Amino acid sequence: MRKITPFLWFDHQAEEAANFYVSIFKNSKVGNITRYGDGGPGPKGSVMTVSFELDGQPFMALNGGPAFHFTEAISMFVHCENQQEVDELWEKLSSGGEKSRCGWLKDKYGLSWQIIPSGLMEALGNKDSEKAKRAMQAMLQMDKIDIERIRNA
Repeated sequence: MRKITPFLWFDHQAEEAANFYVSIFKNSKVGNITRYGDGGPGPKGSVMTVSFELDGQPFMALNGGPAFHFTEAISMFVHCENQQEVDELWEKLSSGGEKSRCGWLKDKYGLSWQIIPSGLMEALGNKDSEKAKRAMQAMLQMDKIDIERIRNA
């Protein structure tokens, strides 16, 4: 077990969300599901927590009710190997959610994701400050990141 596991609070969609995420990422699986018993805050027998892994990274999801909601202050940063992976994850994760700027999106549960191709951070941190500036300006004009456009900037 890893020392640190992201813990996600859902109103009542923890199991649905875990299954959605597992269907998108390779090497992923749903693990243990616990259920509320008598006297718990949720209906007896309803899902309380779901453990799951996305490409080997453990997560825990809780059906905790409507008290808290996701914000952009926390996001899942996904390193993509190529543009094809960026395109695929962008479309799947944003389905039913909303696309934003600079590689950010919210999924249908309101969780924020950054879909970032390898090479972007290197382009933004280029030792040639003019190249880095052009890469930044190109990125700021994008929703989904297009690494070829960044490289050509």
